[in-house]
Amino acid sequence: MKGLYSIGIYIASFVVKIAAVFNSKLKQGVIGRKQTFTKLENTIQPTDKSFWFHCASLGEYEQGLPVFEALKAKHPDYKVVLSFFSPSGYEVRKNAKIADVVVYLPLDTTANAKRFLDLVHPDYILFVKYEIWPNFLHEIKKRDLNAILISAVFRKDHAFFKWYGNYAKSALFGFKHIFTQDENSKLLLERIDYNSVSVSGDTRFDRVSNQLKIDNSVSFIERFKNDQLCVVFGSTWPDDDKLYMDFINSNKHTDVKYVIAPHNIKASYVASLKSQLKVNTICYSELNENDNLADYKVFILDTIGYLSKVYSYADMAYVGGGAGSTGLHNILEPAVFGMPILIGKNYDKFPEAKTLIDLGGVTSLASATAFDSTLTALITDNTLRKQQGQITKSYIASNTGAVLQIMNYFNS
Repeated sequence: MKGLYSIGIYIASFVVKIAAVFNSKLKQGVIGRKQTFTKLENTIQPTDKSFWFHCASLGEYEQGLPVFEALKAKHPDYKVVLSFFSPSGYEVRKNAKIADVVVYLPLDTTANAKRFLDLVHPDYILFVKYEIWPNFLHEIKKRDLNAILISAVFRKDHAFFKWYGNYAKSALFGFKHIFTQDENSKLLLERIDYNSVSVSGDTRFDRVSNQLKIDNSVSFIERFKNDQLCVVFGSTWPDDDKLYMDFINSNKHTDVKYVIAPHNIKASYVASLKSQLKVNTICYSELNENDNLADYKVFILDTIGYLSKVYSYADMAYVGGGAGSTGLHNILEPAVFGMPILIGKNYDKFPEAKTLIDLGGVTSLASATAFDSTLTALITDNTLRKQQGQITKSYIASNTGAVLQIMNYFNS
């Protein structure tokens, strides 16, 4: 099985290199992986103590960051190697302050694993959520390194629990401990005799809770909102636009402002988005100091780095990704500020969405008509808005503590 897996990795590597000629994102990964070992050689010395933090992409980085920060604070003299598999994580966080060096994870071959671990010689290894690379983990186990997996989620249809998944299953034993988000994941692991497992919950709750401890003021949004009700549309895609566009263009709620933060901030898409809006609209990229932002109905946030703070100005939020097939974005970011949240119809793989729908703080919408009636009710009914907001806020507060539990493992 190991041989078949390794052959598959080499074939995949060849295919990706060919495809990279035609795909800029794949090309970034191919080029980046060529630089990994040189970067490590130039940064990590044989005498250094080090942590290795690995994430698939940006979402997993944000999930793991509270633990990364806590470990770094406990051991400030350790160097940190941060690796990503995806360009969408690496490109955004290649200058992350938590790390001494940020690299792409080399392809999962035994030779790459040996060379990587020789160079990094990590004292602690943290993988986040789904990142299970068998050749790396078998080498980690062989060296008896202290590796843990945090915020893990497992489902019965994963290969680890199938008759054909023995090699993947054995890789799990490269972790000294696994912290899962839920009890079901723990039970699945115990059924394959992996017993060094704890249910800690999701570190994202700790991550978003930390947002309340910082200054969330954004001057241009404050001027734009001008003390009126505000709806923030976060990380939206074209399928999400179809749900809300007619509602905004109807302009039937003259005392409500709208902030749209599209996932795709390419100029061509933003221009297309703006052209569909029939009300007074301004983009972040168009700002100048003389603008009277209070005169505008819609603010398009065509930049990155502000959304988590902008949610603090929202009275209601729509979180994108669920109207189509791209995947629902993080509903916990607005929830921490205590507001009703609207999402699209596709949320089955997001347990926090399911729970908050059951509790009544999140509403799933399948059509523009449903969007219109639901948001109208929230805008016009102050009591309903506050009730749903309290549900989302309480849900966050009741689920924090994962970081403390994980850190207790390191302190024991």
